[in-house]
Amino acid sequence: MPREKIHFFCEDVFCTVKRKQKLRFWIRSVILQEGGRPGFINFILCSDVNLLNINTEYLGKEDYTDVITFDFAERPGHVSGDIYISLERVRENASKFNISLENELHRVMIHGVLHLLGYDDASPGERRIMNGKEDYYLTLRPEEIAIS
Repeated sequence: MPREKIHFFCEDVFCTVKRKQKLRFWIRSVILQEGGRPGFINFILCSDVNLLNINTEYLGKEDYTDVITFDFAERPGHVSGDIYISLERVRENASKFNISLENELHRVMIHGVLHLLGYDDASPGERRIMNGKEDYYLTLRPEEIAIS
């Protein structure tokens, strides 16, 4: 059996990622559908303060955000990196948009994966493409994946 390459961590927040195998399968499926090769991907769920510090230190931005992606791919087509997600921001957005925590978390996770695949969201046109891909891939995810 191959060694698992998609990992989940909770850093400075209390959380439990449930049904990791189904979540890994879904993420791998997205990468393969986009023509990529899954590599090592770490999802790090953390606090707003932690992500703000990362945003400030590494990107020079002093804004709260829900996700920051660091691409570590060493070869074209390979998808590897760290995806930091503010669990606080995900909870707030889920409430704001009246959707489940799991749905919003999965959206943000796939958003990070899309960045690793080379998609950007700097312009309105790029955002539309990314949002369309997020919506599409959210329809393919196993519904029983959850976090608490």
